Amino acid sequence: MKYLTYILLLLLPSSIIQGHNSLQKQIQQILKSTEAKIGVAILINEKDTLVFNNNERYPLMSVMKYHQALAVVHHLDQCNLPLSTGIWIEKQDLLPNTHSPLRNKYPEGNITLSVGELLAYTLQESDNNACDILFKYVGGVETVNKYIRSLGIEDFAISATEYEMHHCPAKCYDNWATPLSVAILMDKLAGGTLPIDTTYTHFIRDNLLKCNTGKERLPSPLLGTSTCIGHKTGTSDQNEKGEWIAINDAGFILLPDGRRYSIAVFVKHSKLSLQKTEAIIARISTAVYQHLSAPE
Repeated sequence: MKYLTYILLLLLPSSIIQGHNSLQKQIQQILKSTEAKIGVAILINEKDTLVFNNNERYPLMSVMKYHQALAVVHHLDQCNLPLSTGIWIEKQDLLPNTHSPLRNKYPEGNITLSVGELLAYTLQESDNNACDILFKYVGGVETVNKYIRSLGIEDFAISATEYEMHHCPAKCYDNWATPLSVAILMDKLAGGTLPIDTTYTHFIRDNLLKCNTGKERLPSPLLGTSTCIGHKTGTSDQNEKGEWIAINDAGFILLPDGRRYSIAVFVKHSKLSLQKTEAIIARISTAVYQHLSAPE
């Protein structure tokens, strides 16, 4: 019911989020000064919701690997299988010309790796080959899409593999979400409300906390602090217009005093450099962190 409350808050007067007006204005100013479509959703302490440009469909890119991870551990949970369950990987599974630390380490394939190891590759390193191997393991993109919908999450779709997106960039738009739908899904993990055994959800949470990609995005203002972030990034190629199809980051932030917030920032069709686009996400993250880390 609390996630229904989040949706209802969007329909009520701004007085519902009283106390966050200054943050609203800061983010609006950042968005106004940037030539890109940017969507932002923030869930604060399971109470307040701030959204900006949430009525757009944003390509998920590799953020969908978080959605996939939930479907994978749900499968393990339902089948009473451990994270150590092995998957045989052939050389033909390790495609060239795609981001894959897994292929770099095992270029000849013909190995067995555990589901847990493959999830670590997707969540920490955003490995594209590991992602498509896991899609095959659970029965395809349809299985992932169906499971996430069973959690009550709407306003998203997952219908393309990494291979399909790489070979037909238009398919990047087939995997999409609103920022709010992703922020809610992150908050379900952070709040421990997913209907999956905690052995599996804690594993996903720990791997998101160890994410090695996008350190110049949401984590930027948190570096050197005692605040923890678990997050998943998404990064596209540039289209024929020289625009980045999508540069994304979404995650949950755990403040030292026990408070938390979940946030999704999606940037679509940016003509700026990758570094400058990441800096926009970092500016938004900084504004949110400074506002919410202040003593209550």
